[in-house]
This record gives sequence, C-alpha cells and structure tokens, in this order.
Amino acid sequence: MQVAVNEQFGMLAQFLPTWQGSSLCSTESPAEASSGLSRVLIMEGNDALARLLATGLSAESLAVELVPDPASVMRQLEKRTCQLLILDLDQPDMDGLATLRTLRAMQPEMHILVLSGRTGVEGLVAAFDHGADEYLMKPFSLLEMMARVRALRRRCTFPVQALAPSTSKLVLHREQCRAERDGRMIDLTPREFALLDFMMQHAGKTLSRAMLTQQVWNMEVEGNTNIVDVYMKYLRDKLDGGHSEKLIRTVRGMGYMLQTQPSTT
Repeated sequence: MQVAVNEQFGMLAQFLPTWQGSSLCSTESPAEASSGLSRVLIMEGNDALARLLATGLSAESLAVELVPDPASVMRQLEKRTCQLLILDLDQPDMDGLATLRTLRAMQPEMHILVLSGRTGVEGLVAAFDHGADEYLMKPFSLLEMMARVRALRRRCTFPVQALAPSTSKLVLHREQCRAERDGRMIDLTPREFALLDFMMQHAGKTLSRAMLTQQVWNMEVEGNTNIVDVYMKYLRDKLDGGHSEKLIRTVRGMGYMLQTQPSTT
C-alpha cells in the first residue's frame, strides 16, 4: 500500500540531512552535475517535504539543489540549464501561476513538475496552461512522484524517430525535444513534444480528447476542459504555420488526427 508523503515525515525525517539553503547533490561527478543534463531544482515551502524529495531524487542519481524562493530559482536558471524543476505553487506571498509562466519562459525545454494542495480540475488545467508538465496534488504518494519524474526523464532520451518518408518530411528528434518539418527545426515545450510524440505513434488515426488527456497528461478529467484544444493550437501554429499543406486535422465531433498525407484543409 502506498503511503502519502505527509505520513512519511515521522519515519524518514530523522534520516534526512538538515537543509539550510545549501545544495544536496547526488553521487554524480562535478562535470556531470554542471552539464545540466541531470540537474534538479526543488522549490518547496515545507522544509521536511523538500528534504524528503531531495533524498528520493538523489537516490535516482540526480544532482539536486533546494532553492527557497522564485528569485533564487531565476538566479540558478540564469547561470545554467536545468533538466527538472519541482515547484510548490502554494507558497505565501507568491503568485504561483505567474511564477510558473515566468520560469517556463526562461528555459522552455526544462521539465516542470508542480505540487499543490489545491483540489479540482480547474487548478490542474490552469497549471498545465501556464507551463507545467506534471501536476501532483498534496498529499501525494512519494512512489508516484518518483515514477512521474522517471517518465519525464524518458521523454527526451530516445533515439530519433521519423514519422514516415512520405509525410512532408516531419521528423521527431527525441534527444533534443524538437521536431523538424521540411528541414526547419521546431522547438517544442516538453508537453507539446509529448503530445506530438503520441500523435506520431498513432498517425492516421482519430484520437479523442479523452484519450489524449489520459495518455499525454496522465489524468482522467470529468466534465469539459479545453486543455487538449489549447495545446493542439500551439502545435498547429508551430507545425502548420506558413504551410499550405496541414498535418493536423480536426475530426469534427471526435477529436484530432495527424495526417500521413498532408491536406490543404
């Protein structure tokens, strides 16, 4: 049975290192840590939870650094790249969504996992719309969080995969989290990348909004949400903008399709 994080404090706190604003690094070499490829920043208002997360992530051979506030995160991102940011949206005296949007803009390819005590689909959708790649509601299972981190790391670590030779030369570069169409490189956010990756794996098939929400966002949504429509517009602007032949097709009343043969509609 999984144990919620807030129930683990009593068992693990005595074994956790004291946090005084310093770095908590894994066993990586300095060269590996400085590369940014496995670097994680944690901004969490609860010190005990922050130390617990740092301990778990360090065990995954990640270089972990705890940062107390948005200004500190920005200073770190200005110095070097970061693979993953774990962001507490509920810190006092902070506009969580505005901070999320700002940090996303600083490093578009960085993964952002949001933690929040807010319940309801509205908060979740707002976080995704402002740049989050994953969202966990407190209290949460530490095992689930670690699984989500591993899934984020896998998204950009696979070899290059082409859609098909005859599909307008659209290629997915997984190791760079980028797409290429007709020789033009297209930068994608991690969520846009995950959405395009899933559509490419099912090219020529109609994918419902419910299926995309479940497979790409790893969540079940009750009621109406436009999160898929919002991200589909982002993808269309990047992939089809400036092209008379369109790759993404809306199937009315059903969902979306990545066409194997581009059309002008």
